[in-house]
Amino acid sequence: MMRTTINLKRRHLLASSLLLLLPKAWAASDEPVIDVWKSPACGCCKDWIAYLKNNGFIVRVHDTGNAAARRRLGIAEQYASCHTATVDGYALEGHVPVREIRRLLAERPDAIGLAVPKMPIGSPGMDGPIYGGDHEPYDVLLLAKDGASRVFQSYR
Repeated sequence: MMRTTINLKRRHLLASSLLLLLPKAWAASDEPVIDVWKSPACGCCKDWIAYLKNNGFIVRVHDTGNAAARRRLGIAEQYASCHTATVDGYALEGHVPVREIRRLLAERPDAIGLAVPKMPIGSPGMDGPIYGGDHEPYDVLLLAKDGASRVFQSYR
């Protein structure tokens, strides 16, 4: 009887330790999935995707360009950037910081989503060594369903 108990404890311990060895990607994430539409050749889009993954998001990439996705989501051209994404019912246009994505998901405003128009240097994905540590001021905009926008967060 004692030998059976020891064997079961050993098996339980071994099974538990194996779970610790599973890669992070296999573990369930509390973060929602982000779908990203981008050009297959865009390096800063790849950097923004890596930034999202490093912050715990699961990302599905669609290398088909983003113009059709932007139109489908109702994002006006004036807010355009190099990639378009969706997360939990919201659109994300451009290099939106994770902090603002999480705030959007926590506050759940009645809006299309967030945009960082163009590609400001120093925003996530536009902040690698190639940019030499430069930072341009930029705003994260909350896009209203009527086409208007307001500043959600400023980065100066």
